[in-house]
Amino acid sequence: MESISAFEIIKVGIGPSSSHTMGPWSAALRFLKGIKSDYSIESIKSLKVFLYGSLAKTGHGHGTDVAVFMGLSGEDYTLIDTDTVPQRVNEIKKSGLLNLNGEKMIPFDYYDDLIFEYNKTLDFHPNGMRIEATFDSGKILGVNYFSIGGGFVVKEGEDDEEIRNHSKVTPYPCHTAKAILDNCKKLNVRVSELVFLNEQTWRTPEEIRQHALYIWDEIKQCVFRGISKKGNLPGPLNVRRRAYELSKKRLNNQKFKNVDQWIKAIRKGPKDFNTVNKWVSIFALAVNEENASFGRIITAPTNGASGVIPAVLMYAWCFVPHFDEDHVVDFLLTAGEIGTLYKKGATISAAMGGCQAEIGVSSSMAAAALTEVLGGTKEQVLQAAEIAMEHHLGMTCDPIGGLVQVPCIERNSMGAIKAITASNIALDEDPSGARVSLDDVIKTMWETAKDMNTKYKETAEGGLATIPVNVAEC
Repeated sequence: MESISAFEIIKVGIGPSSSHTMGPWSAALRFLKGIKSDYSIESIKSLKVFLYGSLAKTGHGHGTDVAVFMGLSGEDYTLIDTDTVPQRVNEIKKSGLLNLNGEKMIPFDYYDDLIFEYNKTLDFHPNGMRIEATFDSGKILGVNYFSIGGGFVVKEGEDDEEIRNHSKVTPYPCHTAKAILDNCKKLNVRVSELVFLNEQTWRTPEEIRQHALYIWDEIKQCVFRGISKKGNLPGPLNVRRRAYELSKKRLNNQKFKNVDQWIKAIRKGPKDFNTVNKWVSIFALAVNEENASFGRIITAPTNGASGVIPAVLMYAWCFVPHFDEDHVVDFLLTAGEIGTLYKKGATISAAMGGCQAEIGVSSSMAAAALTEVLGGTKEQVLQAAEIAMEHHLGMTCDPIGGLVQVPCIERNSMGAIKAITASNIALDEDPSGARVSLDDVIKTMWETAKDMNTKYKETAEGGLATIPVNVAEC
């Protein structure tokens, strides 16, 4: 089995959903790449896009239509000015024209050419979509894609291991927690050191560090954007942004020019349990309010769970003594590697496994990473990951109105707190007495996912999503 880079699990993304926004966006880009390789953009007369299963049922609230428009326009979600997206989408809707890959204007009617198949699900995965191109010659080409979680996309007929950046064979494969432990013992290294060795399959040592610190800078900037904006989130729920007011309250209404000034003020402030606990929640809320607003975030391992890793890493940066950039690199490498175990051994798709596959996985990743940088043994690192997931098993994905807002945003705060608690428990225990291994809990999570009723898997058909709130999907 080929390995997945830690930076495929933790990467730059755009809100509000990795599976419903980033995945379809990437699928559209892949379709265009195939057209340019085998045909030409100029030869396309018209397009139709069909959304199936969960992509249809919660696609409006998750921005799948937005993703399709921007992907077919040839835009890169890691580079696009996110503030321009709403206006561009409105222009396409009003004009009925789409500038395909920025090369050819074609007719594209929002209601006729973007089809939400609410009652159909493709066999391979609940997040299915089909793009059909009609050429000037009359030929029709249709390709099915599946968004399998965390922004990963596969084309029908491909192995589900094939991902956006090619997987590779690493010198010390770690497809299970046991393999991580065995390799660490064999090489006499820590978990982060093992991951660093394997990451050199993709990048040089300096590139690994630079990329990790790039991710860290994106995290800080995202959190700062989140605490700098007030008002309501997009959509009919009228959910109020809370990170802005909460941060102001904790810092006595001070104003800050940049994120470093803000962090410095936090570090100078009180560090009692109640204060620290509130800051962890503010960090998570800030990220996920950005995510809900189609902002740029760090997918870790998904967008719906994108606040957990940043919240726990910010907690360490602000409140753990002598925490530096070397610790940041070790944190991200460890977290990413734990995420690959769930990607390969279970799922990171809420449409397949409910919210345990998102918040549960991110909390498990964060718990392991925090334990690593706090000096835990390799056994304690894996135990922390197990403890965090153990207390997320069975969590449903039931977004109200199909929006990644309620209960998604608050769940990130809870996932971050659970991660810190799991780390503390693991650091104070002898892991040799653990009754459940990380491999056991990953297997159990996958079995639970398969047994879970589909109405609790990002379909807005069960749980909190069925609470009458007098709103319609928009």
